[in-house]
Formats: sequence, C-alpha cells, structure tokens
Amino acid sequence: MENNHIYFMQKALTEARQGFSIGEVPIGCVIVYNGEIIGRGYNERATRKNVLFHAEITAINQACEFIGDWRLENCHIYITLEPCAMCAGAILQARIPTVIFGAFSPKAGCAGSILNILNEPQFNHQVEIISGVCEDECANLMSEFFSRLRI
Repeated sequence: MENNHIYFMQKALTEARQGFSIGEVPIGCVIVYNGEIIGRGYNERATRKNVLFHAEITAINQACEFIGDWRLENCHIYITLEPCAMCAGAILQARIPTVIFGAFSPKAGCAGSILNILNEPQFNHQVEIISGVCEDECANLMSEFFSRLRI
C-alpha cells in the first residue's frame, strides 16, 4: 500500500510542478478511484485570479464529473500540501474517505497543523489522514518556489 501512496504522490508532484512552471504556488493533487486517476489539478489561483482554483477543488470537480455524482465515497485524494480550510471542507462535503498528503502547512493546514477539520467529531463524516508521504520532496518544491520569490 505504501508503494501505491508513493506512486500517486509522485503524480500529484507532477501536477505541482506544472503549477510551478507557470508561477503558481506548487501544490498538486490527484484523486484515485479503483487504482485509476479520475481527477487532477494544480494551483491556478493567481493565473485565473480566483481564490477557488486550488488544486483540490479542480481535482474534485473532475472526479465528480467522472463518477457522475457529488459523492466520492470510494476515492482517495493525494495532495502535495496539507489542505486548507476551504479544501478540507470540500473533501468532507464530497465524502472522500482518505486524504494522503505530503508536506505539512503550519500556517494554513486544516488536517492537523492548525485545525483538524477532517476529523471534527461534530461533522457527520470524518476522514482518514495519512501524512508525510514524499514529505521532503513536497516541502522542498515549496521551499524552492518561495526562495525564488525572494531573489
């Protein structure tokens, strides 16, 4: 199972690098159903000048179109960075049962760093969280992006 997590996180990293190549914060995401990627996305917030274009939201939209429903109950989502509040809320609403992420986000993370929206017992759905998959590679990509901004 760990090999699958690494394989799909590498696919999410490919998405993140695509965002990096256009000057976006390099966050990538893939959604997997029955071993197949059915949704993918990278951050496009600055490019589209719209706060909603996070990697997870784009991938969730594609996955919903593929499944033909808003419920993604048999899917896993792989994200290079711990999800923010908006994306964690979308993951909950889509009923995605498992989130696998790479790097922690100490300033905006809502899967344990600041809050853990995904496991709030008062919600009617909780999510299994697997963190730290390809963590160094995910964190290094973010560091490289932000160090280039400071030059």
